Amino acid sequence: MKRLLQRLQITSRRFNCTFHASKPDNLPTTILKNPTNEEQIIKISQLPQSSILSISDYFSGNSTHLHHVFYSNLIHNKSKKALKTEKKKFIDLKIIKFTSGNGGNGSISFFKDNLKSFGPPDGGDGGNGGNIYINVVDKNLNSLHYLNKKYIAKNGEGGKGGQLDGKNGDDIIIDIPLGTIIRWIPDPIEFKKHIQNKEGDSLEDTYMELALINDKIQLRREGYKPGEGWLYKENDLEYYNQKDFFQELNVKVSKYDEEIEYEESQQDQFPLFGLDCDQITTKPMLFLKGGKGGLGNMHFLTSNIRNPKFCKVGRLGITENFLLELKLIADLGLIGLPNAGKSSLLRAISNAKPRVGHWEFTTLQPTIGTIQHRIDSLPFTVADIPGIIKGASQNKGMGLDFLRHIERSGGMCFVVSLESEDPTADLELLVEEVGPKRMRDKNVLVVATKADLSNEGENFKTLKEHIEMKYKDWKIVPVCAPKGENIDRCLQLMSELAEKGRK
Repeated sequence: MKRLLQRLQITSRRFNCTFHASKPDNLPTTILKNPTNEEQIIKISQLPQSSILSISDYFSGNSTHLHHVFYSNLIHNKSKKALKTEKKKFIDLKIIKFTSGNGGNGSISFFKDNLKSFGPPDGGDGGNGGNIYINVVDKNLNSLHYLNKKYIAKNGEGGKGGQLDGKNGDDIIIDIPLGTIIRWIPDPIEFKKHIQNKEGDSLEDTYMELALINDKIQLRREGYKPGEGWLYKENDLEYYNQKDFFQELNVKVSKYDEEIEYEESQQDQFPLFGLDCDQITTKPMLFLKGGKGGLGNMHFLTSNIRNPKFCKVGRLGITENFLLELKLIADLGLIGLPNAGKSSLLRAISNAKPRVGHWEFTTLQPTIGTIQHRIDSLPFTVADIPGIIKGASQNKGMGLDFLRHIERSGGMCFVVSLESEDPTADLELLVEEVGPKRMRDKNVLVVATKADLSNEGENFKTLKEHIEMKYKDWKIVPVCAPKGENIDRCLQLMSELAEKGRK
C-alpha cells in the first residue's frame, strides 16, 4: 500500500518547478533555507512533498553571479576578452542539457519454419536507452569550456524475431573537473523570463515551488501511463479494449508498468542543493538513466491468447538542464588588490606563466600554479584570482565570480603591496571582501610585495605590527619578486601553510 501511495503521489505531481513572483502565503508548503553549516541541515522527516524557496537560497545565496550565466552575451564577451588577452579559455559556469536514451520498442513476431508458417510468438524486447554517467577527474582539468551544451545518449534498438532483444543504446561518459557543483535548473528559457530584468541583482524575491521526494528534487520523465503504450500489428486500441482477454491481460501488465514507473521515480531524483564533485571517482557514476525497452509479444502468450499481435513501446529517456559551477581546488588561494604584484609573485615561485604588466586588472581569469619548494617536500598548488576591488563581495567588478575559486583552499595568502599609501587598510579591505564565511578555519600568510619600493621599511613595519596585534596566528613575509629577494623564505612559509591545510 505504501509503494502504491508513493506511485500515486509521483504520477499526480508531474511538475518540476513552479515560479512565484512573491512569497506564497496560502500554500501548504515550507520555506527552505540553504544550510550554511551542518547544524542547519534539514532532516528528511521535516521535508514536505513540495517546498518553496527563493532562487537566491537555491543557489547558496550567490544568485547575483550565478544567474549571469543566463545572459549569454555577458559570459561570451568575458570569455572572448580573456581568450584574446591571455591566450587561454576559462569557463567556470555552464548550462548543459542532458538527455538519456529512449528504450527500443518490443517486436511482434511469430516462429516460422518449413513445417509451420505461423508458430508461437517469438518477438524480443527492445533494448534499453543509453545512460549518462559523470566521471570526476583530477585537478589538472581547470575549466568547463570543453564541455558541450548538449549531451544525448543513444536510443535502444527495437526487438527482433527469434526472441532476440534489441541492442542497448550507447552510454555517454562525461569528465567533470574536480570541484564542480552540479545543480538542477528549470528550463533556461522559462527561467530567464522570471529574471530577465534582474541582471546583477539579488533574486531573493523570486520563488520556486519544487516537487520533492524525501530530500531530493523529483525530476520529470514523460511517457505512457500504466496500461498504455501498446503497439498493434492488426486492428487498434478500440478493437482490443472490447476483448475480455485483452482487458484481463492489461490488468496484469498495468501492475508491471506501475513497478517500472516506481523504479523510474526512484532513479530520477537529484539532491535539492546540488551535487558536489569534491572527490575523484574511481568509476563513472550514473547520472541519468535511459528508458527501459518495451516487451516483445512473446511475453503475452497465455491460455486465452495464442497469437498475441501486440507488444509494448519502449519507455522514454529523461531530459533535464543542469548548471555546472566550477570552484577551483588549490592548497592556497592568492588574494590581492589589482596591481598588488600577485602575478609577478606567482611567476617567481612557480612554473606558471601569468601575464604581467604595470597596470591594473592584468589578470582576467583565475590561474593555477603548481609549486615544488624542495625536492624532498610535497608540491602544492596556488590559485591566483583576478584582483579584488572594494565591493567585490556585493559583485562589484564581477568579484563574486572570482571569490568562489578560493572557497575550497586550505589556506590563504593575502598579497599586499608595500608601494601602497596604506598597506594596512588594503589588508583590511581584502579581509572584509573575502568575508568571515570564506575565512573560517583558514590558515593565513600575508605576503608583502614590492619591498624595494617601501619607504625604507616603514610600511612593512606598520603592517607587521598591525598583524601581530590583530591576527596573532598569521605570519607575514616581505618579498621583491622581480629581484627574487626573500622568495625562498616565502616558499617555505607557503609550503608550511599548505601542509597545515591538508591536515
